[in-house]
Amino acid sequence: MILSMTGFAAVSRDFPGGMLSLEVRAVNHRYLDVQMRLPEELRVIEPQLREMVASRVTRGKLECRVGLNQLDTEASTLELNRDLLASLLAVAADVEQMAPQAKGLSVGELMRWPGVLKTNTLPPEVLQQLCLESLGTALQDFNASRGREGEKLKAILLDRVDGMETIIAGIKPRLPLILEAYMNKLSTRLQEALGNVEDDRIKQEFALFAQKIDVDEELSRLVTHLTEVKRILKAGGQTGKRLDFLMQELNREANTLGSKSVSTETTQASVELKVLIEQMREQIQNIE
Repeated sequence: MILSMTGFAAVSRDFPGGMLSLEVRAVNHRYLDVQMRLPEELRVIEPQLREMVASRVTRGKLECRVGLNQLDTEASTLELNRDLLASLLAVAADVEQMAPQAKGLSVGELMRWPGVLKTNTLPPEVLQQLCLESLGTALQDFNASRGREGEKLKAILLDRVDGMETIIAGIKPRLPLILEAYMNKLSTRLQEALGNVEDDRIKQEFALFAQKIDVDEELSRLVTHLTEVKRILKAGGQTGKRLDFLMQELNREANTLGSKSVSTETTQASVELKVLIEQMREQIQNIE
């Protein structure tokens, strides 16, 4: 499957006392660039989140944004941990007996003691696992959306390939006639300028010149490159860099076709080919 580098996915998960929201969005980029926007409660698992992203995405500028929203419901009420508080008071009483000058714990200090006030929100490790699972779900949806976009890009590219093959198929059978007409025209002009041009030396120069302006090899290489483009698109996977390289090769052959052109037909074919190649190159910039 061809994957686009552009995609978006969002997941929301409720938990006791709140809701976790996670978004993944990406645009095209030469390499994989991951940016994390996390609440402090989840900073500890950032390396795991990055590893999960890297295992499923290879290119693109990707942003993962996670939010925690506390809900004003009965689920967020506080509860006193009486057992822990009793233990603290017992320890404090022993300390006062051993050190009468020591200052006792205030109500505020007791309430701030870790674990004295319990909430029914998730423990940190459970919240972290919830975030990891949410990212896994989001990445699955994200890659599905990239796959749908990639199939559209594939269709566009194949349409351009068909257009280029049509141009080549139209001009290739015409090459012998185009070359013959040009050489006859050139021979006539030389005869008018120099008179008799039956000299063997001039014939050799004509043969060499004919080889220089022959573009059959360029057209054959264009066909070969287009065949490879279709093979890569059919195979799928990480194709962006390989397709981009082939666009360079196609553009080189189209330029050579134009520079060696001796007729308006081959010049026009070169221009039309380069237009289609540029259109393909623009689309390939969005492929992973």
